[in-house]
Amino acid sequence: MIFLSWSQISLGQINFEKYRLPINKTKEKIIIDGILDEKTWKEVTVGKDFSMITPLDTGKATQFSEVRVAFNDEFIYIAMIFFNNSIQGEYVVESLKRDFSFGKNDNFLVAIDPFNNQSTGFAFGLNAYGAQWDGTMYDGRSVDLNWDTKWYSEVKFDKEKWVCEIAIPFKSIRYDETSLEWGINFSRLDLKASEKSSWAPVPRQFPSVSLAYAGALVWKNKPPEQGSNISLIPYGAYNLSNQNRSIQNNSLKVGGDLKYNLTSALNLDMTLNPDFSQAEVDQQVTNLDRFELFFPERRQFFLENADLFSNFGYKTIRPFFSRRIGLNVPIIGGIRMSGNLDENWRLGVMDIQTQKDKNLGLSSENFGVFTLQRKVLDRSNISLIFVNKQQTETSEIDNSNNLFNRNLGLEYNYFSKDNLWNGKVLFLKSLSPTKEEQGNVYASHIGYQSTRWNWRIQQEYISNNYTAEVGYIPRKNYLKLQVKGGYLNYTKKETILLSHGPNVSQTYFFDSKLDNKDQLISLKYLFNFKNRSQLSIGFQNQFIQLLSNFDPLRTGIAFLDEGTSHKWNNFTISYNSKPQNRFTYSLETLTGGYYSEGKRSAFMGEFGYRFQPFLELSSVVNFNQINLPAPWYNNSFWLLGIKANLTFTNTIFFSNLFQYNEQLGLWNFNSRFQWRYKPASDIFLVFNSNEISIPSISTGWSLTLKINYWLNL
Repeated sequence: MIFLSWSQISLGQINFEKYRLPINKTKEKIIIDGILDEKTWKEVTVGKDFSMITPLDTGKATQFSEVRVAFNDEFIYIAMIFFNNSIQGEYVVESLKRDFSFGKNDNFLVAIDPFNNQSTGFAFGLNAYGAQWDGTMYDGRSVDLNWDTKWYSEVKFDKEKWVCEIAIPFKSIRYDETSLEWGINFSRLDLKASEKSSWAPVPRQFPSVSLAYAGALVWKNKPPEQGSNISLIPYGAYNLSNQNRSIQNNSLKVGGDLKYNLTSALNLDMTLNPDFSQAEVDQQVTNLDRFELFFPERRQFFLENADLFSNFGYKTIRPFFSRRIGLNVPIIGGIRMSGNLDENWRLGVMDIQTQKDKNLGLSSENFGVFTLQRKVLDRSNISLIFVNKQQTETSEIDNSNNLFNRNLGLEYNYFSKDNLWNGKVLFLKSLSPTKEEQGNVYASHIGYQSTRWNWRIQQEYISNNYTAEVGYIPRKNYLKLQVKGGYLNYTKKETILLSHGPNVSQTYFFDSKLDNKDQLISLKYLFNFKNRSQLSIGFQNQFIQLLSNFDPLRTGIAFLDEGTSHKWNNFTISYNSKPQNRFTYSLETLTGGYYSEGKRSAFMGEFGYRFQPFLELSSVVNFNQINLPAPWYNNSFWLLGIKANLTFTNTIFFSNLFQYNEQLGLWNFNSRFQWRYKPASDIFLVFNSNEISIPSISTGWSLTLKINYWLNL
C-alpha cells in the first residue's frame, strides 16, 4: 500500500518534484496596494524563469515574470511582477468586468490544487487593469466561472511592467489542513507578444491551468485551521412588473442564504425563498434544430461544486439539469452539502422544495440529488449519482401520473498521468411508476490529444423508455457512433502561420432496429496564425430520416412528414480576428442544401470594440436565407444582439443587452446595474422588457431592486 501510494504521486505529478515553491508564514501586515514594498516580499523565494506555452512550448518565455507567495493566519498572499522586457506597448483589456474572457485580455491566472488530487481546485486571476476572475476547477483542466467568492487584489502598471498583489482568505476556499504540499501553477497571457507562459511547463495543447502539470506549493508551517466559518447572506428585493398591459404586480421579497463549513473542505449551503432576478438573460439563437436546445444554469445557488451534480454524463446525456427546478413555480428553499471528504473522496447532496400553483395546476415537488466520487489510479475517478423528483402536494387540477421519477447512474472517468488520454464509461437507469418509463443508458468514449494529433471514438445508447425529468436528454431511442480526428502541422520557418491541419468527423444515429436515421460527415481544414487569429474551411454531408413531423422553419407554416428522408451538403468558411486589436470580430458563412431539397445560406458574425478599460461594445449579427418548396417558399431570419458593458470601476458595472429574434418575433431588452459595495455584497437594479409574437403575442416588463449583504458570523 505504501509503495502504491508513492508510485501514484511520483508518476502522476510531472512537474511536482522539479518546480517547488516554499510558502512561509509572515507576521508583517501586508497592504494590498500593488506596491511590493513590504519586507516579506524581499525575503521570500522567487518563482521565475517561466516557460512558454504558446506559440511554442520548447523554451523559456521571452517576457519575464516573477511570483512570490506568503501567508498568515487569515490570508494566502500572492505577488506577481510581469516585465515587458522584450516587447512594450499598450496593455490589452476588454473592460473592468468580473470573469473576463481569457483570450481577450493581458492576464494572470493561478490554479490551486489544495488536495493535490490533480482533479479539483480553485482558479484566481486578474487582467492588467485589475478586473477579477475566479472559479472552481474540475476534471483537472476546466474552470467554472459562475462561482464567486470573497478575495482582495490590486494592480499597478507602467510601460516596463505590471504588478498584481492578491490576498485570498483561507475561509474562501476548501483545503486539507494536514497537507504540507499543494499543487499550484501560475500563468501569464501577454497579447502584445502573442505569448502564453507558465511557471511550471504546460504543453501547448492544454490550458495553462491544467493540474496534471502543476508544481508544488510547499508549506514549512501547516496551513491554519479554518475554525468556525459561518456566513449569512440576507437579501431584499422589490419588483414592479406588467404583463400584457393589463396585469400589474408589485411585490416585496425577502430571503437569504447561509453558508457553514462542516470541515475545511466540506461546505453546507442553505437557501430560503431564493431570488434570481439578477441572473443574466439567455442569449437568443436561431433554432433550426429538431431537438430541445441547452441553456446553461446561471442561478448562484446551483453553481458551487456544480461539476459534482451537473457534469455527470455527456453534454446531451445529463441525468441532472438544475434548470428543470423552479421552471414555473417559486422555490421555497433548499439545502446543499458539497466538497471533499479527503484527497480521494468527494460528496454532493442537494434537496430543493418548490411550491404548488393552483392557477396553473402545478403540484409542489421535491428534488433530491446524491452524488459520490472516488479518485482512483493517478487522476481518474468513479462517480455515483442518484436523482429523485417527487410530488409532495398534488394540485387539484394536476392530471399527471408522474408521482416520481428517479435516475441512478455510475460512471468511470479516465485521465492519464500526462493528460494525453481520456475516456469514460457510463451507465444510467431510470425508475418511474410505470415500466414504460424505466429505461437504460450505456455510453463510453476514448480520446487522445497530443501536440499534433487528436482523436476520439464515442458510442451512446439510450432506450426508448428512458426518462430523466430532471435531466437534459433531448433525444431517445438511438444508438450513436462517432469517430473524429485531427492533425496539426507546425511550421518551422518564420512565417505568420503557426500551424495548420485537417479535422475529420463521422457520426451515425441508428434506431433500435439498427436502421440508419442520421448521418453527418464533416471535413475541416484549420489555419492557426501566430497573432492568435484563426481561419477554417469546411464541408458537411448530412442525411436525416425524420423521427416525427418537423417544421423546418419552426414558425408553424407546415410540417415535413415523419419517416421522410433528406440529404444535403454544406460548405463553411470561418475566421476569428486577432484579439490584440480594439476592434475584434469573428465571421462564418454557410451555403448549401436543406430539408426537402431546399437551399440555405447563412451568415454569423460577432463584432466587438473596446474603449478600454471602461466601455466594451459587442454585437451578434446572424442571417439565414432558406428557400423551400410550397407552402414555405422563401424565408429569411435576422438575429441581432447589441451589448454595452460599462465598467465605471472594478466594483460598479452597468450592462445593457438588446436582442431581436425575427424567427420568434421577439424583442428583448435587459439592463442591469450592479454595485459591489463590499466584497460579495451587491446592490442590483434590473430592468427587463419582452415582446414575442410566436406562438402568440405576449408583452411584459419588470423592474427589480435587490440588495444583499455578506455577513461573516
